[in-house]
Amino acid sequence: MADKADRATEAVVVWERPERGARGPAPERSREQLTAAAVGLADAGGLAAVSVRQVARELGTGPASLYRYVAGRDDLVDLMVDAATAEVDLDVELTGDPVADLVGLAARTQQVHLRHPWLLEVAPEALRTGPRGVDYLEYALRALEPVAALTGPGKLEAVAVLNALVAMLSAVELRTRRSPTGRQSAQSAYLDAVVARGGHPLLAAALAGGAAGAGRPGTESPAGDPFERLVRRVLAGLLGPEPPA
Repeated sequence: MADKADRATEAVVVWERPERGARGPAPERSREQLTAAAVGLADAGGLAAVSVRQVARELGTGPASLYRYVAGRDDLVDLMVDAATAEVDLDVELTGDPVADLVGLAARTQQVHLRHPWLLEVAPEALRTGPRGVDYLEYALRALEPVAALTGPGKLEAVAVLNALVAMLSAVELRTRRSPTGRQSAQSAYLDAVVARGGHPLLAAALAGGAAGAGRPGTESPAGDPFERLVRRVLAGLLGPEPPA
């Protein structure tokens, strides 16, 4: 009896369930419509603005009707993340240079993050991958095929680290696009004062290595695109031979 109850309550991801339940009236909506409404709410008000009730209101229907399509908010978020992932262009031809190909993929992924900042609010889950996410992984692994030094798990780890880096750099970019606040100006002045007083020669030398402000969080370096430069440097380490166990 216990095994049967466990199977009855076992979670099933939205991708493994039919578009709607077998019972009840003919569907009035589609998952695509639900997803588009949820993404619109998140684009306007962040991830906190998304709920089954709010999506139902956006579609002019009752919340109960949406449960024919999704089991709850987690399903909505899964649908939203996969729809955003579908915006990453995977039709770009691979060059055979893993670093160049992954830098390009990272740049296209960052553009999606900048269009949909709520993606940065989604709680990380190791296996939150829908159909478009699977296509994304396959593309990244094809880019990594020439890297014989990495095992399959090592390549998956490299993709995961790359995506985490893209998310972090996207968050920095979004912050720098906002108008500077008094607090940010005060923090910059504090750092200048600390360096001027001495006692931190390495920090002073690092900050003096470029134009004023270069090297500080949220600032750009004159030496090319900082996003591409950082991604390339990280990939250089990630794609090297795996350390011994």
